[in-house]
Amino acid sequence: MLAFVFPGQGSQKVGMGKALCEAFPESRAVFAEADSALGFSLSRLCFEGPEAELQLTANTQPAILATSVAAWRALEVRGVRPERVAGHSLGEYSALVAAGTLTLADAVVAVQRRGQYMQEAAPVGSGAMAAILGLDLAAIEKACLEAAEGEVVSPANINSAGQIVIAGHAAAVARASERCKAAGAKRAVALPVSAPFHCALMEPARVRLEKDFAAIEFREPTIPLVNNVDARLVRGAADCRDGLLRQVAGAVRWQDSVEALAREGVSSFVEVGPGTVLSGLIKKIAKDSRTMNVEDPASLEKTLASLGTPKATQ
Repeated sequence: MLAFVFPGQGSQKVGMGKALCEAFPESRAVFAEADSALGFSLSRLCFEGPEAELQLTANTQPAILATSVAAWRALEVRGVRPERVAGHSLGEYSALVAAGTLTLADAVVAVQRRGQYMQEAAPVGSGAMAAILGLDLAAIEKACLEAAEGEVVSPANINSAGQIVIAGHAAAVARASERCKAAGAKRAVALPVSAPFHCALMEPARVRLEKDFAAIEFREPTIPLVNNVDARLVRGAADCRDGLLRQVAGAVRWQDSVEALAREGVSSFVEVGPGTVLSGLIKKIAKDSRTMNVEDPASLEKTLASLGTPKATQ
């Protein structure tokens, strides 16, 4: 069984999507539609930068989504269709475009606002995130509980057994990081992020996004999705919408999601969009699975060959 997985924030880089756009008319059409929906040239920002502007959360999120959908469209027109989809954080929106639940125009505007709302939910400098390496989830949860002292700190991204990200108030994250190291973590690495994503401090962003969702049509997915917040298979439009809302202030359960896909019978994963972050995580979680990626024409050719699909043509 084949699954497409879609990356989240952190996979962005200047130049992403450009080669796809130059090679394939279906990918060009994605960027043209995204530019029109947003009212500015997202494509130029992706292809040329400047990097500082691309790194702004409200730009990063639609940029990664557009690049991911452009890569997916190149697969779609060549007859490659997954049996399951999933996405990491904002990647869940890309997955739902592929599943037919969201239109590209609605999704790209929604993630731009999501990025804006998440940035504005906590004053700059008030929150933080840190990657805890080499410590199990139970020990990290205990450290967060003991370090909170009335503030917010909790697991935010449960990426794999040895890589869990925590988020919350800056001081609480620092305290929890020290407790994790004392409990045996190999490292606790502060992440260069602009806001503490996927924790209770993001609740104001969830409330604002819910109001926007009232104007968006969510269709029944044509491909089942394993969502972030529950790591379970969802087949209904209402469940897809609910999962997107709850993941704003809830943890991304990526390890559980990959394990759920493997239990469903998925043995091949294609990471669709910039970078190979998810492929690296999947290799740690589902060790017997096969991972591929599509982010440019060369990786598309390689993936099509691996899947036994006819070569890409312009």
